[in-house]
Amino acid sequence: MSNSTVQARIDPELKQEAEAIFAAMGMTTAQAIRIFLQQTVNRGGLPFQPTAKTPNGETIRAMAELEAKGGQVFETADALFADWGR
Repeated sequence: MSNSTVQARIDPELKQEAEAIFAAMGMTTAQAIRIFLQQTVNRGGLPFQPTAKTPNGETIRAMAELEAKGGQVFETADALFADWGR
């Protein structure tokens, strides 16, 4: 069986994080990509449900507070840090 090359531009940090996960699972990035492609073919679509990152509860509450015109607003980061006593 002959092989074909696949190239993609990936953010270096994303690549490093993914490679660490694959290594912990005992596989290379190339093996993980082959698994992904095979599962895509097997399922006739993506082998997972794509989702957007969602904020955690604390962040959602803070966003709601700001939308309700609550909370404090600082003109600069220095003003924020001064308020924190730094």
